[in-house]
Amino acid sequence: MTARRIAVISAGLSNPSSTRMLADRLAAATLARLAEDAIEATVDTVELRDLAHDITNNLLTGFAPPALESAINTVVSADALIAVTPIFSTSYSGLFKSFIDVLDPDALTGMPVLLGANAGTARHSLAVDYAIRPLFTYLHAEPVPTGVFAASSDWGSAADEVAPLSARVERGARELAAAIAQRDPAVGGDPLDPANYLDNFTRMLGSSGGGHLLGGLAGE
Repeated sequence: MTARRIAVISAGLSNPSSTRMLADRLAAATLARLAEDAIEATVDTVELRDLAHDITNNLLTGFAPPALESAINTVVSADALIAVTPIFSTSYSGLFKSFIDVLDPDALTGMPVLLGANAGTARHSLAVDYAIRPLFTYLHAEPVPTGVFAASSDWGSAADEVAPLSARVERGARELAAAIAQRDPAVGGDPLDPANYLDNFTRMLGSSGGGHLLGGLAGE
């Protein structure tokens, strides 16, 4: 069986970053769940912090430098996506949104996505559903039902006492693994390569049920 590939977007600004910690935890749980079903998978992580200047230059010039182009291809050619952002002013970060803006509007059509977010307080926990989920739905991606939010308290000594983060991570990972298992493997390589484009286009069309393909702070 062809190995599946999961792309991970981490939009944390600090190093180390709790955003990256959450992204790694979601990826590890998804890999473990797929392994239980005898599905081989790998993970490629894109740290947006390292691409901030390239993303800005692309927005200004319309051209992606090599490192950014590689990151874009990593994301759009994957079998599934894990996208994690810190919450600023009740929504996703500007860096996170800017990276999404440089993607082709149809590139994520039909792709299963596990959404994650973190902030300093649980008051922002609804941001996953009122801010991040609509963004990916607009792009015709297929976010799994569970979005995973982590507050600063989830990483402290009292973590996992009430509504444990581990349970949310496991639920989201289980849903993403199930979505991956239901899809045909993505074609490897650059999805814009003529040798791969038709296969990827057909796969996206089938997974979306023939849907529209021509449309359109603490703790980070």
